[in-house]
Amino acid sequence: MNVAVLLLLGLGLLEAEGRCFFNRTQEHCVCYNLSQENLGSIIQCLPASVVEFSGGDLERYIAFPISDLDPSTTEMLGSLVIKKIIFSDLLVPEVLLARVLRFFSYTSVEELVFESCIFEGRGNWDEMAGQHLPILSLRFHNVTSAPLTGREWDFSRLRRWLETLQELAVTGSHVTSLPCDIGRVFRALRSLDMAQNSLGDESLMPAFCKGAFPQLQVLSLQRNNVTSYHSVCKSVQLLPELQHLDLSQNKLMADPSSSCQWPVSLRIFNLSDTGLNEVLTPLPPSLEVLDMSCNHLHAVDISLSSLKKLFLSQNMLQAVPSIRNYPMLDTLQVDNNLITELPWDEVKLLGRLQDVAAAGNPYNCSCSRAGGLQALAGMGHLGQGWPQNYVCHSPPRYQGRLVKDVPVSVLQCNSAAVIAPVCIAFALLGVAGA
Repeated sequence: MNVAVLLLLGLGLLEAEGRCFFNRTQEHCVCYNLSQENLGSIIQCLPASVVEFSGGDLERYIAFPISDLDPSTTEMLGSLVIKKIIFSDLLVPEVLLARVLRFFSYTSVEELVFESCIFEGRGNWDEMAGQHLPILSLRFHNVTSAPLTGREWDFSRLRRWLETLQELAVTGSHVTSLPCDIGRVFRALRSLDMAQNSLGDESLMPAFCKGAFPQLQVLSLQRNNVTSYHSVCKSVQLLPELQHLDLSQNKLMADPSSSCQWPVSLRIFNLSDTGLNEVLTPLPPSLEVLDMSCNHLHAVDISLSSLKKLFLSQNMLQAVPSIRNYPMLDTLQVDNNLITELPWDEVKLLGRLQDVAAAGNPYNCSCSRAGGLQALAGMGHLGQGWPQNYVCHSPPRYQGRLVKDVPVSVLQCNSAAVIAPVCIAFALLGVAGA
């Protein structure tokens, strides 16, 4: 078996029976537990744009001889249309990975994914020094490997490739730290996803040190062990291009004396499901999207002149924040709070507010309040959930009825407004007759 065959196997070798299945519609080919005996089935994967290799133990191939490619093999690899390769449920000796990875330079593969893999040992990455790969996106999920601390030399051998990488995700993999020198290798990285790991407040400052991730625009720290709002702010101050920050599913605590200033580039901020019972300040001044859903907020009293989208669903709000504080707002979500009415007088003054989601609240269905909701729905501003999830909680005569079914005509809502003019008219007629 030559190097090309080993590469096409995608490190999916195993003694057990296996074969490949090609979904022509999705251009996705999956190979299960390939072996030398059933290697022929991989031929059907050649027209696929996505190839997945699932299952395998590569330990017995550590000593497999790998030589340079001959011209015909190089030409064959260059003709493949495969753009994405997924390795899942594999035991991967790192020494073998280090020897094979450089052959991807002959392909057009742009995305490499490892899911539920175990990396064993430590490879010799010297052969990758100065090597360029076309891979722009690298993703690891639920993988087990040696800690990143002390691996700076290995990453330096991969510098020529890693400094062109644009997307990196290491999720669900128990990462506790990200050394500063490793971050400095990723010169062109635009997106970094570190969700579902064990990063804490003390590990953030070293990770985002001076010179690390200079082009980073999107950072996800979702579901880690972050608790200090102030520490996060201080840690990302050296990311001058940061536009999108996700801190959701951490348990944040307020720092009353915090005066930290967020990067002025920050536009999207996700603080959902962070256990907040108050709005933490300061907020990034140029925010366009703020998500504080799934918290314990009782009130939101902030002003953000650039904000376009505000998500506050599943809190304990008793009133909608003053929309006048957000002159650019076009989307407002306040589902499942304790709100009894929407501020129709404010909403109708702001033509930009086009999408309002306010289902699941205990609405007061007096005529004027029900009429405001019906008017919003009539203008097409109420999104998903209308009308079935807009239910009256009071007054008693309308409790349990849909807001849309509440009568809001002038005669029914304000009979005095109709009767009084009629009485006046009759009185004037009487005076005229006299």
